[in-house]
Amino acid sequence: MNEKKVLLIEDDPFLSSLLKNRLAREGLVVLHAKDGEEGINLLKTNTNIQLVLLDLILPKKSGFEVLQTIRQDPQMQNAPVIIISNLGQPEDVQRGQELGAVEYFIKAKTSIEDLVSNIVSFLTAAKVGV
Repeated sequence: MNEKKVLLIEDDPFLSSLLKNRLAREGLVVLHAKDGEEGINLLKTNTNIQLVLLDLILPKKSGFEVLQTIRQDPQMQNAPVIIISNLGQPEDVQRGQELGAVEYFIKAKTSIEDLVSNIVSFLTAAKVGV
């Protein structure tokens, strides 16, 4: 069986726990990083991560910095990234898209169920890791 691995880079313990539990119920393996630096390290050391869920307001390195680092590193640059943030200004969304995010969800406007269903749909459609 080919496990689908998701890396969640999120510093909010409540949201992290909620998302990890919901995604695990969908059969996904969730790695969790509490800050941007830890997220980059996990992505570098786990080659078979199919999707990165990235908050933007993070300790140590912001989500935008993490995304830039991912895109500049040949080993990681193809990793699909979905941004999950409270930054909902059009310029934030545009910057995320310019840096290569495949989706941008604003926490306040997206339910956990919608988010999980979008993540599962993305992984199914992308047929990643096959």
